Amino acid sequence: MHTKKQWALFLAGLIAIITGVSILGFFGIRKIHREWQKQKLIRENPVVEIADLNIKAPILEGTDNDILSKAAGHFTGAGDFGKGNYCIAGHSSTLYKEYFNNLKNIKIGMTITLYDKDKKSYNYTVREIKIVEPSETRVLDDFGDNRITIITCTDDGSQRLVVVGTM
Repeated sequence: MHTKKQWALFLAGLIAIITGVSILGFFGIRKIHREWQKQKLIRENPVVEIADLNIKAPILEGTDNDILSKAAGHFTGAGDFGKGNYCIAGHSSTLYKEYFNNLKNIKIGMTITLYDKDKKSYNYTVREIKIVEPSETRVLDDFGDNRITIITCTDDGSQRLVVVGTM
């Protein structure tokens, strides 16, 4: 015969197991949903990829917070695929899509591949890596060559990491 104490411990354990499985299930489903959304965006939009750093991010038009919470954003009017200075920005934060978290590990000579909507590729070689103040918007200018400029925040968010690749 089981005592009341044994039944109480059994019920407490059962409740703990059900609660734990529910929490894990919630976060698991959320992660699967986020990954599904990311893959859908990658299929339907332009993409930037830095294979050496395991970075692959969809690119949406514009750089407002709504866009940057889902993908990298293209600065409207800043270059085109393979022409001019194609400028994009993205978060390197665990709060948003962490597409550019590994960008801080980039090295001169690495390849950046840009894919347009039709998945035609444009290859760029990293030529410049620098830290600038958020107010230094000169990096968005047209420099008379064909380049890609990727901008993200530094770890503390006070400055911007700028990576420039040329064709």
